[in-house]
Amino acid sequence: MEIAFEAARAVSILAFFVYGVHCIGSASMRAEFERYGLGSLRVLTGALEIAGAAGLLAGYWWPPITVAAAAGLTLLMALGTWTRIRIRDPLPAMLPAILFCLLNAFIATFALMDGG
Repeated sequence: MEIAFEAARAVSILAFFVYGVHCIGSASMRAEFERYGLGSLRVLTGALEIAGAAGLLAGYWWPPITVAAAAGLTLLMALGTWTRIRIRDPLPAMLPAILFCLLNAFIATFALMDGG
């Protein structure tokens, strides 16, 4: 289970850092957030994703922050899933948000049970 946890954490760190930077700096993400009706929240969302990735990374040195970072990313992806449902996106478009929500819920739960 430890291997699954570490793999999940590594995937989440990489994905949220890359996606957060993309969210802040990409014209295509600007258009996506406008489509969601959340244009004013794009930079905040990207910053929260980068902060979550940084928190997961910092968890290697200070384990308690892993739970908070993963829980925050879980909430962010739950809201992302809700947004996709609200705008009636098809299931395949929702899957990344759903999967990253579940992945970070696993990370938070495992870290909490492990004493982090």
